Amino acid sequence: MSTHDPRHTKSNDSAFATPAHGHRLADDLPLISAQLLERRKALAWLGSSAAGSALLLAGCGGGGGSDGSSLAGLATTATTGTSSTSTTAAASGTSSSTSSSSSSTSTSTSSGSCTALPGETSGPYPADGTNTSSGATSDVLTASGIVRSDIRSSFISSTTQAPGVLTTLTLTLVNTNSSCAPLSGYAIYLWHCDQGGSYSLYSAPTESYLRGVQVTDSNGQVTFTTIFPGCYSGRWPHMHFEVFASLASATTGRNSVLTSQLAMPGAACSAVYPYASGYTQSVANFAAVTLASDNVFSDNTAAQIAAMTLAMNGSATAGYTATATIGIAR
Repeated sequence: MSTHDPRHTKSNDSAFATPAHGHRLADDLPLISAQLLERRKALAWLGSSAAGSALLLAGCGGGGGSDGSSLAGLATTATTGTSSTSTTAAASGTSSSTSSSSSSTSTSTSSGSCTALPGETSGPYPADGTNTSSGATSDVLTASGIVRSDIRSSFISSTTQAPGVLTTLTLTLVNTNSSCAPLSGYAIYLWHCDQGGSYSLYSAPTESYLRGVQVTDSNGQVTFTTIFPGCYSGRWPHMHFEVFASLASATTGRNSVLTSQLAMPGAACSAVYPYASGYTQSVANFAAVTLASDNVFSDNTAAQIAAMTLAMNGSATAGYTATATIGIAR
């Protein structure tokens, strides 16, 4: 019987032929030592550059012992330089993306740990001078009393207070081009529907509730006292807002530096709609919509949706506190 094992010969090309040897460990050890030495030499030569590391990983399989440890170290280096960067970008929104639908155009960039929120449609009920209501231009931004923190009551021709689950909302405005530094002196206009899904000055034409403007403080923050909005057919529950560079410029939506929307968290919607008084019709509407089917939020990335969704604590009986960080590139 031949002592030559054909598994140690590559093809019939003599340039790749491996000399025959026995099958004992003592016979194999010299070859193993020689191979390890060559690998370590390659590691020393390639380890000084990320490109070399990637090449080594592509060309070598996993190994045992000290050789396997060296490859694991290279894998960590390659991951840190490439894959983990992509993961961080996805989590913080560092990669720019532009998408559009019939109702929204989204552009997102970010710096550090804050995400620049995408621009979205102001919708059909902004009352910011950009459209009409009952044939007349509706611009609540020029009305006396619009600058207020508690937006639950009407303030123009009525003093009706919108019923619903108490919600205290704090928004923090930051500059994504300056390490998420707070932006003070900016005006934020917030508006949303009532618990029945109607908007003041439009489907509730005699009311002016659930609309208000606040100016950011030194921490870039504004706080609104409002109610949990209802869910109307075809839309995920949400709030609208516009950001202006100053209170003086907050006279028409055409002056805004950002117009966008905030999504209500699904868990809070499920806790409010079936149990709180006045939200009965929201139950079926909410069951029929998802963020993926919503014509505004559906074209955004996961990072954008996370930034646009309010963080909420509380209950339907005690009320909620909500927060969101609004990033803009200035």
